[in-house]
Amino acid sequence: MTHEEKRAWIRLAVAVLGYAAYVAVIASRADGRPLASVPYAGILLWTVGGAIVASIVAEIVMAAGNPRASRLKDDRDREIGRLGEHVGQSFVVIGAVAAMLMAMGEWAPFWIANVIYLCFVLSAVLGGITKVVVYRRSLPAW
Repeated sequence: MTHEEKRAWIRLAVAVLGYAAYVAVIASRADGRPLASVPYAGILLWTVGGAIVASIVAEIVMAAGNPRASRLKDDRDREIGRLGEHVGQSFVVIGAVAAMLMAMGEWAPFWIANVIYLCFVLSAVLGGITKVVVYRRSLPAW
């Protein structure tokens, strides 16, 4: 497994686990109230920040575990990275459009923030899955 494939796995796992933790905390705070009334901003920021730190720490640990591993990217790594980013970006656009429509419809800020966060997570997950699958198989021939 190449260094870049390991990074894709780490980012994929961190995105899923971070979002699952966020949803669990929000659901536990609801306690029968409507979700839109749950304080979410602090936990959202802590979850995003924690996911960034966890990803960085996991990548450092991975690199320290095999210090002689090559960290050079070849053309295949660059193409896989580009493909994964292009595939994942669709959810960033979907999230932006959804948030814009929700804001124009005067939805509660809770829902707007959460649809943006969900779409960022889906972008990371879809991009990560794409990278892992392509690393395991091969680049599509266009």
